[in-house]
Amino acid sequence: MRFQVSLLCLCCLMLGGHSQAQDRASLLRSNDRSGRCQYTFTVASPEESSCPGASSAGPEMQGVMSRLTLLEATVSRMVEDTGAPALKDEEGLQEAYSQIMGEKSELQRDKEQLNRQVQELQKRVDLLSREAETLKLKPCQQIPGSSGRAQHEPNQTPASDPAYTNAAFQEMKAEVTEVPASRLINEGAHNFTGCGELVSVGDPVVHRKADSITGKYGVWLQDPEPQGNLYTNRTVWRIDTVGKDVRQLFAYEDMEQFSRGFPMKVLVLPEAVESTGATLYRGSLYYQRRRSRTLIRYDLAAEGLAARLDLPHAGFQGQHPYSWGGYTDIDLAVDEQGLWAIYSTAMAKGAIVISHLDPESLQVRNTWETNIRKNTVGNAFMACGRLYTVASYTSPNTTINHMFDTATSESRFLHVPFKNKYRYNSMVDYNHARRKLYAWDNFHMITYDVRLGRVSS
Repeated sequence: MRFQVSLLCLCCLMLGGHSQAQDRASLLRSNDRSGRCQYTFTVASPEESSCPGASSAGPEMQGVMSRLTLLEATVSRMVEDTGAPALKDEEGLQEAYSQIMGEKSELQRDKEQLNRQVQELQKRVDLLSREAETLKLKPCQQIPGSSGRAQHEPNQTPASDPAYTNAAFQEMKAEVTEVPASRLINEGAHNFTGCGELVSVGDPVVHRKADSITGKYGVWLQDPEPQGNLYTNRTVWRIDTVGKDVRQLFAYEDMEQFSRGFPMKVLVLPEAVESTGATLYRGSLYYQRRRSRTLIRYDLAAEGLAARLDLPHAGFQGQHPYSWGGYTDIDLAVDEQGLWAIYSTAMAKGAIVISHLDPESLQVRNTWETNIRKNTVGNAFMACGRLYTVASYTSPNTTINHMFDTATSESRFLHVPFKNKYRYNSMVDYNHARRKLYAWDNFHMITYDVRLGRVSS
C-alpha cells in the first residue's frame, strides 16, 4: 500500500511541474459499497477548467454519498430481517384485541338480558304469591240449598277452615251466629276429624332475607286466630333473636310490607326473649324468658304482660336443646288443639316431653313423655295434636323422621321429605289456619305448604 502511494506521488510530481498543480493535488480515503477501505488521488487539470458531463459534486460529497449508500444497504438488510415479523405480530394483537372486545360486548348484552328475565320472573313470583294468599283467604262458595250456611264435613269446626278467618266473613258470621269461634274450637277439639297425619311438605318459599347479622336466626309468625280489630290474620310478626337482650317485636301490616321491610310498629317486650321458641295465638305472644324456665304471655293489643309461669322441671340455658343448640330448651307451639310446650326434664333424661298448656294462665293441662331424644333432632312442631320432628337442621334434603300422637301416646318413624334450602334452619312452626310451616333458615324467612291426610271414619 505504501509503495502504491509513493508511486502516485512520484507520478504527480513528474506530470505536474507547476506549483499550482501541486497545491491542488489531494488524497481521499473512504469505504466503498462493500465496506472496504479505498484511496482516491485527485489532481486538478492544468489545461481544463471543468470536465464536460461530469458531476459537480466534490470529493467530500462523493464520500458522503458512498457512506449514505452503505447506510441504506445496512438498514434495508435490518428491515428485511426484523421488520416483517414485528408488523405481523402487531397486526395479530390488534385482531385479537378486536375479537375480545366483541365477545365482551356480546357477554354484556347477554348479562343484561338475563337480568331483565330474572326481574320479570321475580315480579311473576310475587304476583302469584299474592294471588295465592288472596285465594286462600276468600270465603267458601255456598252450596245451593244450604240456606245461607256454609257446608262442612261432619264434626268439623268452622274456625278450622282458613276462609273463616277472612275479614269479609266476619259480617256473615255475625248474622248466622253469636257463638265465638274460639268457643267452638274448645268444645270440638276432642272430636275434630278434619285433621289427619302429615302427608307431605312442599318446597320452601322465601318471603324475606334479613339484612344484618342479628337476623341469622329468629322467629316470624302470623296469628292463626287473631283477637279484636287492632291486628288481623294478615299481620306479620318478627323477632331477631341474635343478641343478649332481645326485646324488640316488629309488626308488619301484611306480607307485602314484611317482604319490603317496612314495619308499622315496634313493640318492646317486658322481659328478654330466649332463643327461637316463641309463638303467637289469639292475640298474645308466648315466649320463654331469658335464662329461665319462665313462660311469658304478652298481650299484643294491651302491650303488656298478661301471665307468667314457670314450666315445671323444664331444662333451660342449653340443658336440653335441639341439635343446633341456640338455647332451644323450650319450644312453644300452636295447632288446631291449642297451645303446647316441647321441652325435656332431668327425669326424662333428654327425651322430648310435651305439655298441653292453658292459653290464658299457662297452667299445664296434660303431659306426655316420648322416646325421642331432643338433642338428636333439628327441630319440632305440633299439628293436629301430633308432634313431628325434623331430622336435621343443616342437610339440604332431610326428612320429618318421627311422629308422636298425643291421642294414643304412640310414636313411629316417618320419612316425609323436608328441605333446608339454606342449610341452617333454626325455627319451624305450624300455622293451622294457613296450613303452612313457617321457618327461619340462615337469614331467610320462608314458608312450606303442608298436606295432611283425612282421618278415616
